[in-house]
Amino acid sequence: MYGGFGGIGTPPTLIEGILQKGIKDLTIVGNDTGFPHIGIGRLVTAGRVKKVIASHIGSNPNAGQRMEDGTMEVVFYPQGTLAEKIRAGGVGLGGILVDVGVGTILEQGKSTVSIDEKKYLVEPALTADVAIVHAKKADPFGNLVYDKSGRNLNPLVAMAGKFTIAEVDEIVALGELDPENIVTPGIFVDMVILSRGVTWEWVWEKKPASE
Repeated sequence: MYGGFGGIGTPPTLIEGILQKGIKDLTIVGNDTGFPHIGIGRLVTAGRVKKVIASHIGSNPNAGQRMEDGTMEVVFYPQGTLAEKIRAGGVGLGGILVDVGVGTILEQGKSTVSIDEKKYLVEPALTADVAIVHAKKADPFGNLVYDKSGRNLNPLVAMAGKFTIAEVDEIVALGELDPENIVTPGIFVDMVILSRGVTWEWVWEKKPASE
């Protein structure tokens, strides 16, 4: 399970480590599949992923191609439903009730319940053996502070992993973090590593062909 939204908030050094170690046949859970050479998309492009659970893959044509040719299984959930399934896993709930998808093909094969005469789908919680997240700062206890939109799904993912690794831009001494700014308590974090920085070029940094 990984944090990030289009690569923003996805831990670059951990992704690089997975590639270098040759890890393959991964089942990955996250908001999207990044771009072909950005974020989690690097693992998809390298053929290391056998299954992805996400809200969309549209920004990564390699993911779409692998889905079409049958080399990678893709399971889609609406973005809010996916986030809540991850949050539920992180706080120890068995699942959530949603009305999105009732009366559509999303209802097929799923349990339903009625509350106050309204029908809901039962969506099981999501957890992962390993969760990787990116944060701006951490202290030695693993308390995490995020940077603006880099926060996205990272706090939810950090809670839902059996073993959570946080890649951070800076490790500060105990007591330096303002408790009011800590988003993820260290109790959810098992390991902290210092980031080597982003290793890809963001799509908005590319120069126009005219240049």
